[in-house]
Amino acid sequence: MAVRRPRRLALAIPASLVLDVPHLREKTLKVGLVGRAAAIFRADEVRVYVDRVGEDVRRAARFVTLILRYMETPQYLRKRLFRLMPELRYAGVLPPLRTPHHPLRDKVSQLRVGEFREGVVVSASSRGSHVDIGVERPAIIRGRRLPLGARITVRVVDVDDAPVAEVVDRSAVREYWGYEVPEPSPSLKAVLKSDFDLVVATSRRGEPLASVVDQLVDAWKGSRRVLVAFGSPTEGLYEIAAREGVDLEEYAQFVVNTIPRQGVETVRTEEAVYATLAVLNFLLGE
Repeated sequence: MAVRRPRRLALAIPASLVLDVPHLREKTLKVGLVGRAAAIFRADEVRVYVDRVGEDVRRAARFVTLILRYMETPQYLRKRLFRLMPELRYAGVLPPLRTPHHPLRDKVSQLRVGEFREGVVVSASSRGSHVDIGVERPAIIRGRRLPLGARITVRVVDVDDAPVAEVVDRSAVREYWGYEVPEPSPSLKAVLKSDFDLVVATSRRGEPLASVVDQLVDAWKGSRRVLVAFGSPTEGLYEIAAREGVDLEEYAQFVVNTIPRQGVETVRTEEAVYATLAVLNFLLGE
């Protein structure tokens, strides 16, 4: 499995991603394609932003966020972290991530000392906490009373009898460990103004990637936090920014066209995500 990227990569995705399809099944699958792309290309974060005015878009933002979070959660923890809700009715169509934090091994005998797992605290006392890590018996965190229901990252330290683990920071894991999904941003401007060293906006009206590739690679490798932003199925980033009274080029160091000479009238958001991240992954060699 690939190690995590040397810099933090975030994607900005519009909430209206799902508004051009009527059925919940297709909405779910469309979000699933974005989540799968984020995992394939080792994105650390997916930021959903509200790109239009209206309750339907705010509702869409909550839906996209929910599906991305559900998808990123290891299968063995989903029932503990998500209640039954109508928005998850078609969660079965979501493609599996098969990232390192989604292990298939579900037996204590298959655990390895030193391996990392995601877990949820199921009980706690002054003697320690018990954490579901996806095997028959909870792992013991000795001497720590952790909040019930909290999701944590642990390292297995003993498997002789009951599994014993210790809490670690997610950043301690060298392997790619999935993406995070914060609460939706109220606008594109709010995302662009966030704390990123480098913002790369994608647009049909942007500079052909080939014409700025050297400068982009240099800027990318000199950054710690990178944002790659995408427009909606019906509006590009320039149009969304203009409606918000924002000069896109004021916030984005690069506005690039990653699909020059496209053969279709419009490129869907999920298609642009795959095309853009594939090209950047090849150019950067990370």
